[in-house]
Amino acid sequence: MSEYVSGRHFLQTPGPTNVPERVLRAMDRNPINHRGPEFGALGLSVIGKLRQVFQTTGIVGLFPSSGTGSWESAIVNTLSPGDQVLISRTGQFSNLWEQMATKMGMDVVALDTDWRRGANPEAIGAVLREDREHRIKAVCVVHSETSTSCMTDVAAVRAAMDAAKHPALLMVDAISSLACADYRHDEWRVDVTIAGSQKGLMVPPGLSFTAMSEKALAAGATATSPRSYWDWAPLVAANKTGFFPYTPAINLLSALNEAIDMLLEEGLPNVFARHQRYAEATRRTVRAWGLELQCEDPSAYNPGVTAIRVPDGHNSDNLRTIILNKFNMSLGNGLGQIEGKVFRIGHMGDLSPLQLMGTLSGVEMGLRLAGIPHKSGGVQAAIEYLTGNG
Repeated sequence: MSEYVSGRHFLQTPGPTNVPERVLRAMDRNPINHRGPEFGALGLSVIGKLRQVFQTTGIVGLFPSSGTGSWESAIVNTLSPGDQVLISRTGQFSNLWEQMATKMGMDVVALDTDWRRGANPEAIGAVLREDREHRIKAVCVVHSETSTSCMTDVAAVRAAMDAAKHPALLMVDAISSLACADYRHDEWRVDVTIAGSQKGLMVPPGLSFTAMSEKALAAGATATSPRSYWDWAPLVAANKTGFFPYTPAINLLSALNEAIDMLLEEGLPNVFARHQRYAEATRRTVRAWGLELQCEDPSAYNPGVTAIRVPDGHNSDNLRTIILNKFNMSLGNGLGQIEGKVFRIGHMGDLSPLQLMGTLSGVEMGLRLAGIPHKSGGVQAAIEYLTGNG
């Protein structure tokens, strides 16, 4: 039997995030009949509220899956084997999307970055201008690259596509940005946006979402990729009835319904401002420690997660292990080519100033115990910022 550790566990990964009590209580019940009228009303309620979060009037489909499932749905419902897709390699999750597209027979055109900034709209536009035969059928970008804490300017990517007069679909991974940052599916004319339940939406993992434009739905009429479970057609029907063609994640939908109510009660602009405030407090703390942010472009700073580099000769996983064992706090690890080089502080979802201060204090104590060179006073920098900014 493991030894009991007093106090709450600090879950400060960038997903899954802390689940509020109201959300836990909403899902703490027997499942209801997913063919009955109560469920139909629940389904319609959730879909309507999700439209407000995506800022769309169109179709929002729900899958009982991780966000990876929605990635696959985006590919198979709009593309055919052999189609070219343009993907910017901004971090581990864009790389995984690229790997999936390749496995499914797509011809991937990749744009490399140093994993310290978002996708480059000018580079995307340049490639599209050269594609005079319009062989590229989709441009895929990750809005919030969770592995690096760098954001991509989706509106600028759309503007670059328009300037190139290119008809490709715009597909966006908003898994770790939805409900953390302002996201405008319709205004930015995104064709496919995918997201998941376990980050800014404050629900356990297990639900993914796909917002679809009319252009994306039309592409499905000619796409020849095999699809069955991931087929969008039943989800289009579900948007009208609230029912699903398979057994849905009933209790998670109840949780999501309550979570979105909480977001709307706070007001989405206030939610976004809160995330920005916590992110800035965290970055000021990192600078006061004398450590380096993984994201080098201030315009790409992430409101939901901050990735921090450890000095050469030190290992971020060792730091994370010390913090977990000594202070019962989980932090995000480095992924892919920055494994062991960065640790990530998640400050998204249901979080208070005191929780953030506890998180930063735990990291500062961990830095000391791990023998990582740093300056003292990082937590004080966050205190001064937070007490001076509401």
